Amino acid sequence: MPVDQTTAMPSSAPLSGADDERARRWRLVLGAPAAPAFGATGSLSKQDADIDAALGALYESGNDGSGDGGAGGRGGPRRRAAGLGGSAPAVTRWLGDIRGYFPSSVVQVLQRDAVTRLGLARLLLEPELLAAAEPDIHLVGTLLSLRSALPERTRQTARAVVRKVVEDIERRLEHSLHSAVLGALNRAERTRTPRLPDVDWNRTILANLRNYQPEQRTVIVDRLIGHERARKAAALRDVILLIDQSGSMASSVVHASVLGASLASLKAVSTRLVVFDTSVVDLTDALDDPVDVLFGVQLGGGTDIDRAVGYGASLVRRPTDTVLFLISDLIEGGDQSSLIARLRNLVDAGVTVVVLLALSDDGAPAYDHELAATCAELGAPAFACTPDRFPDLLATALRREDVSRWAALQGLARA
Repeated sequence: MPVDQTTAMPSSAPLSGADDERARRWRLVLGAPAAPAFGATGSLSKQDADIDAALGALYESGNDGSGDGGAGGRGGPRRRAAGLGGSAPAVTRWLGDIRGYFPSSVVQVLQRDAVTRLGLARLLLEPELLAAAEPDIHLVGTLLSLRSALPERTRQTARAVVRKVVEDIERRLEHSLHSAVLGALNRAERTRTPRLPDVDWNRTILANLRNYQPEQRTVIVDRLIGHERARKAAALRDVILLIDQSGSMASSVVHASVLGASLASLKAVSTRLVVFDTSVVDLTDALDDPVDVLFGVQLGGGTDIDRAVGYGASLVRRPTDTVLFLISDLIEGGDQSSLIARLRNLVDAGVTVVVLLALSDDGAPAYDHELAATCAELGAPAFACTPDRFPDLLATALRREDVSRWAALQGLARA
């Protein structure tokens, strides 16, 4: 947001320690063009001067080569300046500087801005630059969009960057995902007439506490709780992930691919992972390694959701035991009427269909509101979901509970 320097500048009155710190921060926010307005209070320490130079290289550079556009503060109109330069070594030094000055979360924002404002994407083809970058999900999205242009010398470095982000997501989400899924399926398969080896003693004792006999210090069990063995050899539920790989869905593609690979390691569910744009690609065979899945994705291009849902419908073997996630912003380039009909048929057949408008931490997504509302009316609730909430969402769907109600209780954006 542009900053109005006329209202932001400190007054000429003597400054207290707190005011001096405030002036220092404003000086760093507004950049070198605002320095004269601060007078003596605008002088910077060596470290602050280095921070100012690092920020100036990014935010005081023009977005193109079209001359000067004024000398406003960072976020406002800008003069054409040297920027980060055209060589990978210069950018590598800049990346090293910002990693020394700012926490990882801020570094990731600065990198993202550098890619979009300074055309840094072309320099990501250099392995030394990738090695210096702070891996994050947006950098992965950029690398995937450049996949076909990556030279051989950069491919291994790019895979290492992607793997680091994948492993971070797995560390955060794998345990909660597995616990949620197995817990949901165990409850679905619970029986009150189990064979002795299949008794869940913790739940049995809890259910019979009302029968506790103080004199004998024991619980009289009149109801056993356990699990059926009959279906242990086969998957209890089928999960189908249909992932829109258009450029705007980059973060969702990464999260869904990692979660899909994690689900595939559970024998209790059969997982299919399909990505689509105007064509449909089944990546289920690559689920052993989510990095391979991601490098099988081609971000960008058009979108034919109808065709993808048609393919997803062909994978349904047991409708009432199937959960289908359509992860898409619903910007349809195909036959919307046919898409609506396909979704209606799936819901009517007993498939649990959930439309995720985004599976990311990027905030409120852009999507087709009218089509999302239509999906919800069909019985396929449509909302955005963060990755950390996905395990609980999946567990709710596997138990065939009301997903719309779950979303409302979570305060998630709904159509």
